[in-house]
Amino acid sequence: MTVQKVAVVGAGLMGHGIAQIIAQNAQFSVNLVDVEQRYLERGMTMIRDSLERFAARAQVNREDIPRILGRIKPTTDLAQAVSEAEFVIEAVPESEKLKLDAFRSVDELAPADAYLASNTSSISITLLASATRRPEKVCGMHFFNPPQLMKLVEIIRGERTSDETLQVSADLARRMGKEPVIVKKDTPGFIVNRILMPALNEATFLVEEGVADVSEIDKAIKLGLNWPMGPLELLDYIGIDTSLAIGEVLSRETGDPKFRPSQLLRRMVRAGLLGRKAGKGFHSWERQRT
Repeated sequence: MTVQKVAVVGAGLMGHGIAQIIAQNAQFSVNLVDVEQRYLERGMTMIRDSLERFAARAQVNREDIPRILGRIKPTTDLAQAVSEAEFVIEAVPESEKLKLDAFRSVDELAPADAYLASNTSSISITLLASATRRPEKVCGMHFFNPPQLMKLVEIIRGERTSDETLQVSADLARRMGKEPVIVKKDTPGFIVNRILMPALNEATFLVEEGVADVSEIDKAIKLGLNWPMGPLELLDYIGIDTSLAIGEVLSRETGDPKFRPSQLLRRMVRAGLLGRKAGKGFHSWERQRT
């Protein structure tokens, strides 16, 4: 099956970027839905800003920007967004309750033969699929931040996900200009976060213990491990709240103490120091805040 009608549920940090690459790279229309108009407006503003940056680097023709934007149909009406969809990508915040609620609603409103994918970073695909009447048509489709630039998409099989669903999802990812990898088992954190989150968490312990300053830790990892950005800068990009949520899921689901989030992450979330999206995290982002 060649998918042409896609809906993205959630216009936030990840959802707006996913909608952009569908319109920009796959070059077909996408319905972008969120619960309030202000979230849609903010998402569309971030898409415009992203396209302008691509144009400034000659990575997209400026005259193509109106056509790309015209392919994105923002709406607060979930039924309207998914009623004719062939493929729905859920990109709501990393909350088990929110995602389960989203899957139940989409399952009720989308065509019976539509595929449903979650952009979750850590929540069980099998659990999300259990909220639907089509578990064989549910998979994980984990993009990385920012979706406009990061090439990888993890395609995750739930316990009842069909081979066809994995194939259709991987094909869609390629049409969006991404490189899919198949995660054969529904394990907490999948591949990347299973490896990455303990490293990022350890960096926060170094800060909490006063071992080195934030800038020095980031510099050490960039130069010593050749990472494009340091772990604390990366946490700011991911979102401190999202990172804490991922760590809590990994810790709870695996029972392994190496995934236990630091108290520093918890204090930062309580203080609203959520990283780049909030203007302040381990670093100050006020001038870059969108």
